Amino acid sequence: MKSDHTIASIHGFNRKGELRRPLFTCGVSAGFPSPADDYIEGRLDLNQLMIANPAATFFVRVAGDSMIGAGIHHHDILVVDRSLEPTDGKVVIAVVDGELTVKRLRRQNGTIRLQAENPDYPAIKLNEETSCEVWGVVTFVIHPL
Repeated sequence: MKSDHTIASIHGFNRKGELRRPLFTCGVSAGFPSPADDYIEGRLDLNQLMIANPAATFFVRVAGDSMIGAGIHHHDILVVDRSLEPTDGKVVIAVVDGELTVKRLRRQNGTIRLQAENPDYPAIKLNEETSCEVWGVVTFVIHPL
């Protein structure tokens, strides 16, 4: 069984201005792009798209592959909103016995567990003896192709 060190670093959000980029309305094909002005819907600022609550938003760098099935890879950056309610099925950052981890929160039949999205990692079942705090809810994942 693999060890699970899933968080490498945490960074706060610091907005220093807008960076609006063109948002095209046409479909994307694998052929040659046509960035004609007729297809520009408006401008898109990724800060506005991805950050609803700036004071409660943090960026977290992932270490490990326990969430690969959810599309979260080693070295990805997660956008985490600490003001959101951690409900069943959400991907969350949790502090378990003093260590940060990213997992899917599951609440079923009166039990709570943190579920990995990789069969090589067991679920973390929470009970009275486990020290656990949900630190925030993951809202976006950023990774290079």
